[in-house]
Formats: sequence, structure tokens, C-alpha cells
Amino acid sequence: MRGTRGFTLWELVCTLAIAGVTLTAGVPAMRSLVLDARRTADINGWVLAVQLARSEAAKRGRPVIVCKTADTWRCAGGELGTGWMVYVNLDDKYPPHRSPAEPLLFAHSAAVVGTNVSNRPYYEFRPGRRSTNGTIVFCDSRGTAAARAVIVSFTGRPRVSAVDADGRPLRCAALT
Repeated sequence: MRGTRGFTLWELVCTLAIAGVTLTAGVPAMRSLVLDARRTADINGWVLAVQLARSEAAKRGRPVIVCKTADTWRCAGGELGTGWMVYVNLDDKYPPHRSPAEPLLFAHSAAVVGTNVSNRPYYEFRPGRRSTNGTIVFCDSRGTAAARAVIVSFTGRPRVSAVDADGRPLRCAALT
């Protein structure tokens, strides 16, 4: 028949096989792309927090705190998995917690499903003096192979690295 349209069974099987191979190769790459984007968003959020704290401390002449938080009122040390905040520490209370009179400058909720561990419970930026230095390691389900660190210097300048401040490979906390 000349007017018959459609696919033969052989054409349909070949098309489905090609689509299956393409999807099999593409799904892991897409997963990696999504994980990279989330990790980058969190790293950029942390770098922004540090740069904002550093500049606000100089501008306001008061200490500015960057710390992990779940509620934007209390600082919680260690893992930064829930998010972090930046605020002006007007009352100089230590360990720091934000009072109603202290302005919240920035808050970030973590996008990565993984661990973001710091070797400091909080980072304090003071005008004209040394800041808290430390390292924050961002890890996801891929582990140390994809881990990145943000290293904050004594001057308060952050830099992103694939190794720790001493040049050793990064270590990720155990995912729960």
C-alpha cells in the first residue's frame, strides 16, 4: 500500500533502544549537575555572608557575627546544614545570640542535602582588628571527591578551595 503511514516494529524497537541508552547516560550527568548547582549556591551564600559581615563591621564600627542558625535568633556551632545568619552584635554577648535590637543583615537556608561543617562555632568580624579565621567544608552525597571548602583568613577574606588550609585533602562528616 502506498498511502500507509507509521513505523515498523523494527523502527520502533531501535528508536526505543536509542532513547533508553541516551536516558541511561544522561540521568547521572543531570544528577551531578543539580548537586553541583546546589553546592555552588551554598558556597556563594557563605562567601556573601562573610563579605557582608566584613564590610558591615568596618562601616558600622561594631562586631558582626556569622553563625549557623535554624531560627535566625540563636547561633548553633558545628554543622551549617540548616542555614546561617549575619547580624550586628550590639550587646557583645558571648556565646552570641541575636537580641531583638540587633539587626539581621542576611539569612541563608542551605540547599545541599549533605553536611556543611565548620571548625568554628561562629565567625566574628571586628572593625580594624583580626577576624575569626576558619574553614567550612561543604559535602554532599558524593563525599570527599566533590567536597569544597571556604577558607576564611584572619583578615576576613574568604577563598574557595578543593583542599584544606594546609593543602591536605578535605574530609566530610558522616551523612546521617
